[in-house]
Amino acid sequence: MASSWVPDISPSSDFSLANIPFGIISTPDDAGPHVAVAIGSYALDLKVLAANADLTQVFPGLNGLTEAFSQPTLNAFAEMGRTVHRQVRAGIQDLLSTATTHPSILRDNDSLRTKALLRQSAIKMHLPMSIGDYTDFYAGYHHAYAVGVMFRGPANALQPNYLHLPVGYHGRASSIVVSGTPVRRPVGQILLDPKEPQQPPVTAPSRKLDMELELGCFLARGNEMGRGVAVGEADEYIFGYVLLNDWSARDVQTWEYVPLGPFNGKNFASTISPWVVLADALEPFRARAVENATELQGYLREGREESVFDIGLEVDLTTAEGDTTTIGRTSSKHLLWSFPQMIAHHTLGGCPMRTGDLLGSGTISGPGGVGERGSLLEMTENGKKEVLLYGMDVRTFLKDGDTVTLRGFCGAEGARVGFGECRGRIYSAGA
Repeated sequence: MASSWVPDISPSSDFSLANIPFGIISTPDDAGPHVAVAIGSYALDLKVLAANADLTQVFPGLNGLTEAFSQPTLNAFAEMGRTVHRQVRAGIQDLLSTATTHPSILRDNDSLRTKALLRQSAIKMHLPMSIGDYTDFYAGYHHAYAVGVMFRGPANALQPNYLHLPVGYHGRASSIVVSGTPVRRPVGQILLDPKEPQQPPVTAPSRKLDMELELGCFLARGNEMGRGVAVGEADEYIFGYVLLNDWSARDVQTWEYVPLGPFNGKNFASTISPWVVLADALEPFRARAVENATELQGYLREGREESVFDIGLEVDLTTAEGDTTTIGRTSSKHLLWSFPQMIAHHTLGGCPMRTGDLLGSGTISGPGGVGERGSLLEMTENGKKEVLLYGMDVRTFLKDGDTVTLRGFCGAEGARVGFGECRGRIYSAGA
């Protein structure tokens, strides 16, 4: 991969020339949300580029980009399909490369460069897609096993269906927010003493507010109602990926989830990172999923061994006083099920997916100790143990004023493909 002429790109930047993630921005000169890409500490405003340059030189044979780049979401661009995404990403990489074949369009055009290439600190990020539906899966094997051991013991840690199909539930799309959006502590029904289930519940702010480290997948296209998507074709339905923090009120969830699953313990907020990393950018980082010795049904059998990605994932917890501790490190390779398998199973009965639908991986944890776990539920064994923070502070679950920041990246320095930050701060239920 060639280097970029864009100034001040740190070797550790998530947004190298090898990446080119897409997002929705507004700027001091244009308050209307529209499309941009990230490069280093800058954003290239594609609406401005389209209005001031001949796009047919950069993206020959492609129509409709000017209109798509002016939209307030990425849905219109996503609907154009993987082939178009690939061509547009390659064209932008050429524009931003030191070896660009079109130097006069942007690199050597002082006026356009000043208008179109903006510091990310000067722009506002918005939710990248219009999300019609959100489904959260439970594909993190080590998380599922650890939680199962916690509540049911080693002999029954995994439910009988877990190794046969991707388990999931329908979440709440309306409460998905972009990184940096405040998260209010939810109120719900809880049992003050779970050991006394006959006592009546109380309605109160959650006392066991948790985070969940996940990978999110945006869909580029839908399928016809009544017709499933074959696992071997599911890649063509994927637009790109984000980090996802599926905030969870564990005490609310414990009381309400029987018999129909998560509800108010999950639907108050889910935070995603603002830049969508295109599927093609992650192709070099494919890895084997967690081994599953169970004989799968035919519709779930993939024709490749490397079905997931090896994305390094980290979780930081910052206290109200400003002290930051990295409390978790793991990798997305610790998934049992791939996103194509999730799509194939989701559509098996004929469920119609749509452009902009979001799929969550479920909490991703590693096989090691506390430092590889993707939730406080696991790290603290449901509040029985404390996580030590910087300055001798401790946590079992999140306090008001805490900020959780997720990060994810892969690739060598100088050619890193990362997601930036997925960040949210907890505010009091009464704030």
